[in-house]
Amino acid sequence: MVYDVARLRAQVPALAFGTAHFDGPGGTQVPTPVIEAMADTLAAGVSNRGRLTPAERRADDTVIAARQAMADLLGAHPGGIVFGRSMTQITFDIARTLAQDWSPGDEVVVSRLDHDADVRPWVIHAERAGATTRWAEFDPASGEMTPDDVLRHVGERTRLVALTGASNLIGTRPDLAAVARGVHDAGALFYVDGVHLTAHAPIDVAALGADFYACSPYKFLGPHLGVLAAAPELLERLQPDKLLPATNVVPERFELGTLPYELLAGVTAAVDTLADLVPGPGDRRARLMASMAALEEYEDSLHKQMRRGLESIPGIRLYSNAARRTPTETFTVDGHASDEISIALAERGVSAPASNFYALEVSRHLGLGDEGGVRVGLAPYTTIEEIDRLIEGLREITR
Repeated sequence: MVYDVARLRAQVPALAFGTAHFDGPGGTQVPTPVIEAMADTLAAGVSNRGRLTPAERRADDTVIAARQAMADLLGAHPGGIVFGRSMTQITFDIARTLAQDWSPGDEVVVSRLDHDADVRPWVIHAERAGATTRWAEFDPASGEMTPDDVLRHVGERTRLVALTGASNLIGTRPDLAAVARGVHDAGALFYVDGVHLTAHAPIDVAALGADFYACSPYKFLGPHLGVLAAAPELLERLQPDKLLPATNVVPERFELGTLPYELLAGVTAAVDTLADLVPGPGDRRARLMASMAALEEYEDSLHKQMRRGLESIPGIRLYSNAARRTPTETFTVDGHASDEISIALAERGVSAPASNFYALEVSRHLGLGDEGGVRVGLAPYTTIEEIDRLIEGLREITR
């Protein structure tokens, strides 16, 4: 079945205000089923998890359902799904936990392609442990990062490699499976930042070879929190900091404090919405794979049209030509400050912010410094008409 963007748009009330949202890489707008799931959870009443009262059971069932939903989305085990305040918070927690076993002479590999949330936690905790940080570079001319760009830094003392599934600034998608094979051959762990990738492609954590896979539901129609997927047996080997009376059961031992049940209900609703992007037969996992494949095809088609339109703007500079990418572009225009372009687009009802978007190493490596550029990214509700508005707005601004 062909992807029906109008069907999804009808479920997203924020779109009625008329803004063309190209700010999806920073967070998507939320469909009504997700909003209602969160409101209904709060209205029905919840308490701390248990099986005694209706409120306890409701809280417990909400957590169990959200773990299963994320497991279905990522091809993971529900017993290895960890929820946290954000992907950044989760990554700091895992870095602190793993670093307990690092020592001088050990090595950690990070990349210039990553959002700082998959850089700074590892750099900070490697330094505290006396371990060495090694940097994988990407080609600033093409935006490409090959497996060898990463694996040349991997050796017998490598303890962990951290790499993005897709750059949130320029969309580049490294070959994770090839990197994972080299990382595991060296006996190291592989931590994947899947925040940007999960919104745009079918995900199979095992096929990607990720020991840890982190993502954020607010990038794919859900609420603001973070999710980590890992094998339960791997999590069993780790002892994170926790309160003394808190359970030591996995995955709960990694979740500090009471979970936000209303947000978890929203996560389940968001995953169900993704599974129904292209209605069809099968269990939720099968429907998710089919829907996300259809979405990827739809967004790739729109991306080609957006790219052609951007290339027609005089003086524009686009910062990636990688072969495998998400539908994301960062650009500058000669003679125009990036923040001025974003302001002028906003005045025309087009949301396309300018920044480094916390991809600080990427921005610096591209020669954009700490300022970055204008970023435009597609979302499941983007239309060709909105792309036309973006391009026409840029033509007016740069004329």
